[in-house]
Amino acid sequence: MKLLEGQGAIITGAARLNGLGFAMAKIFADHGARCALLDLDGEEPAKAAKALGEGHIGLVCDVTDPDACNAAAENAVKAFGQIDILVNNAGISQPLKTMEISQANYDAVLDVNLRGTLNMSQAVIPTMRAAKSGSIIAMSSVSAQRGGGIFGGPHYSAAKGGILGLIKAMARELAPDNVRANAICPGYIEGTDITGGMMTPELLAQINAGIPMGRPGTTGEVAGCALFLASNLSGYVTGSEIDVNGGSLIH
Repeated sequence: MKLLEGQGAIITGAARLNGLGFAMAKIFADHGARCALLDLDGEEPAKAAKALGEGHIGLVCDVTDPDACNAAAENAVKAFGQIDILVNNAGISQPLKTMEISQANYDAVLDVNLRGTLNMSQAVIPTMRAAKSGSIIAMSSVSAQRGGGIFGGPHYSAAKGGILGLIKAMARELAPDNVRANAICPGYIEGTDITGGMMTPELLAQINAGIPMGRPGTTGEVAGCALFLASNLSGYVTGSEIDVNGGSLIH
């Protein structure tokens, strides 16, 4: 059974083939959705869409720019006729300590992660409201919940924590229009670029020791959670945050 047959989806930060965005786009496509893959990097979104298969589009979009988000949403509607799903996945991280964070660092991380989530959501909400249907998914992080992560500084935790508050408030506001909003909080996910080449066998062993399941997650496991939130299987789920972290927050 295809859970997203005939639906249109936008996924930001989706051009890297080893990333969470592309993994989510792939599982959506496998379940019948047509996807718009958004990213900053020139020809990369179109290449990623081509790798995904026929019927998908790649769009260059800076999520910190509301006009760019509105244009991307308009192009997706033209291509698909509707937008049923939005995944706010675009984000950046910086491994800085509190006293190392400059104003420019703080602005950059909050702009992409938090402001970008608002901008892209604002771009699609009118279409979803008109259809009386829609699922907005945002990527938060275990870093927001535990106060610091492995590769992101306190400003990253602040941005991802802000996403949780934003999503819950949006869920409350949009519920009368049958538009749902939920967040996913991954732990350490193997194979993505967030480590910036800093992963060592010793650090991986340390990370695994703090995870009850004893291993990192995979992009496919996060994508599976996104599929659940995008589909009618989660039709009565809104304002939630779902942990995909192997039990890292079990006390």
